[in-house]
Amino acid sequence: MCALPVGAPDCRPPLTRLVALVALACVQMSVHAQEAAQSELLQLRASPRLQEAVNPAQLESAPTFLIGDTLSGRPDLETVVQGNAEMRKSGTVIKADRLEYFAPDDLARATGNVRINRNGNVFEGPALELKVEAFEGEFEAPRYQFLQNGAHGEASKAVFLDENRTVVQNATYTTCRRKPGPDWVPDWVLRAADIEFDRGEDVGIAHGAYLHFMDVPILPVPAISFPLSDARRSGVMPPTIGLGDVNGTEVTVPYYWNIAPNRDATISPTVMTARGVTVAGEFRYLEPTYSGVLRGNYMPADKLRSADRWGATLNQTGNLGLDWGNVAYSLNLNRVSDDNYWSDFTSIGPLTSRTLANDVQATWNRSGYTVLGRTLRWQTLQSATSVITPPYDLTQVNVLKSQLNDQGFDWSVQGDLSQFESDRALTQQPNSQRMYGLAQLSRPFIAPQGFITPKLQLHTSVYQFDSALSNGTRSAESTVPTFSLDSGLVFERDTEWGGRDMTQTLEPRLFYVRTPYRNQSYLPNYDTAASDFNFASIFTENAYVGHDKISDNNLATFGLTTRLLDAQTGEQLARFGVAQRYRFEDQRVTLNSSTSPALAGWSDILLGAGVNLSKQWGLDSTVQYNPLTDQSSRSTVGARYTPSPYRVLNAAYRFQREVSEQIDVSWQWPLNDLWGDSGRTAVPGGGLGEGRYYGVGRLNYSLNENRMVDTLLGVEYDAGCWLARVVVGRVQTSATSSTSSIKFELEFVGFTRVGVSPLQTLKSNISRYQNLRETGGSNSRFSNYE
Repeated sequence: MCALPVGAPDCRPPLTRLVALVALACVQMSVHAQEAAQSELLQLRASPRLQEAVNPAQLESAPTFLIGDTLSGRPDLETVVQGNAEMRKSGTVIKADRLEYFAPDDLARATGNVRINRNGNVFEGPALELKVEAFEGEFEAPRYQFLQNGAHGEASKAVFLDENRTVVQNATYTTCRRKPGPDWVPDWVLRAADIEFDRGEDVGIAHGAYLHFMDVPILPVPAISFPLSDARRSGVMPPTIGLGDVNGTEVTVPYYWNIAPNRDATISPTVMTARGVTVAGEFRYLEPTYSGVLRGNYMPADKLRSADRWGATLNQTGNLGLDWGNVAYSLNLNRVSDDNYWSDFTSIGPLTSRTLANDVQATWNRSGYTVLGRTLRWQTLQSATSVITPPYDLTQVNVLKSQLNDQGFDWSVQGDLSQFESDRALTQQPNSQRMYGLAQLSRPFIAPQGFITPKLQLHTSVYQFDSALSNGTRSAESTVPTFSLDSGLVFERDTEWGGRDMTQTLEPRLFYVRTPYRNQSYLPNYDTAASDFNFASIFTENAYVGHDKISDNNLATFGLTTRLLDAQTGEQLARFGVAQRYRFEDQRVTLNSSTSPALAGWSDILLGAGVNLSKQWGLDSTVQYNPLTDQSSRSTVGARYTPSPYRVLNAAYRFQREVSEQIDVSWQWPLNDLWGDSGRTAVPGGGLGEGRYYGVGRLNYSLNENRMVDTLLGVEYDAGCWLARVVVGRVQTSATSSTSSIKFELEFVGFTRVGVSPLQTLKSNISRYQNLRETGGSNSRFSNYE
């Protein structure tokens, strides 16, 4: 076999002379290398990975190697290789029975079992003519396979336009893995008059095509673009089709525009046979100092309401790095055309609420100072049959100064001025201007074995109303002091369970708070609500969240927590806790006249546990127990079982006495386990292998109402190169009404999707649900380098 760089001396002499010439060339190269080493020390540099892309300078300087059983030709003109012919140049390998290379034109002609590998993408066929450097030429009757997605096909001819673009004529395209046998037909295949593959843009464009499924043409596509990898690319996205009583048949054909690495847009025209045409758009951007999402929807002459309809939303956050301090801001703007928008456009995300916030905030901070400016305006969507109380519009300025000094004192002073306004015809309270101040001083003493933190705070508020209160005044004020003392200890001991070394902690905690009673019954309530009774709120000074009401308290809270930690990693394996309050006096401050105050004595007992002794099992529970009635007031118990990929079972029990009692179960599980065909490990690309069925679903049953609240049942099928999903859902919207839906989708892996995707529904209803085809990752050209 001969192997010589192109341009070596005469290749026609006997084989012994060829070997001698190669040896001479190697000696010359060795001498040159020694001379270079003497003049300059060779520096080796480590590389974390081989370079996927070859830069133009390397391509231009790289030699061309020819290998074969016999070589003949003229130096620097043409070379003919017969038998096991092979040509190698950086990034390109050509193999054939016979290969001719014309050096002046950089032209290669190959015949007989031709195979070309260009950066891992392979073409095979009977004859090839190619300008190697420019990568321009033609390939007769090729078969081809692409590295990134494993797609392959056949064509009558392939025309290489340049190193990135190839057009195949009378072509097929599929990602179904080829199986042995002459009668094999892929489950799905795209047959087209021509397909252009653009590796630079990672996109394929087919013309005059039909999509065949199970050897049956199901979808004519005069022109369609599809991805060649997981990279973002502009083009028409798969259509979605729906059917409903209000919209009729609904067809959406989105177009994705990859504007820049940090910007993109999606335009989604939709035809509703019962209503007309609507266009939705989404623009996303990520800049060095700000980012956001702009969404909009417009429907001219909606037949449902005989009017133009529109909706828009903007969410943006940003920072302004100024010399005089950092300024952060956020925009949350939402607006729609009319009061019925929320019920007529149920798929527009946040615009389906009846109260739409338009919120602008800016925060400046420097050297312990923080200044907040905010304006909040609400659009309330009213209905003649269901009038709701609108929220208060808000204009606010808040100033905070906080500091932890060298003596260990932690102090802060906060001042706030807020203006509350709403439609007086729909509210019972006057509009108001409120100013409050909050001063806090604490001295934490913290050590490894425990902590103690005394704290003082003073809250004062002043109101000016636009109309008189029930007592005839147009102003009000309130000042409430508070003292609290928080303390805790931490004990540790070494232990073991099941042969596993552990550290167990015992953490008692005592919290005392004293807030004297101040009459606040005449004060309106603009932004205050009761705190939920849980392990976080039981150790706080105020029973309310907000600044209109400060609860009077004279109480002590006792808590005890124990944890089991892995002795090597510190990972928490289990947690058990109990807490209870003792109130020395009745609470007198309430949110309103209909709220019952807390009485003196012991509160309900909080019991909590969380166990994660293995990665497969998890348990969390919280119980609120009333010792006077010897009954639980509220209980939540949740369990999770995830033995392996694509297997998850979630179960939860939620109980609130005289309110609700529900059982919630959700799952994703391979149905093949039922007949003993279990796969325990995930395969590359996702799933547990082809030919598998997966059951998915969620059942939420109300025990006190004896009815199903939410139902979601579905089946997924993984055929390897295509997936099928069908999901049926039912949601109880009231005691007498419910909504039902069915979503079906065919996903042709690496090509397109047809139908209405249920993926978002599955992810939001099934905790730890796994998509059978997760995007991400790429194959290396070196994995198919031959």
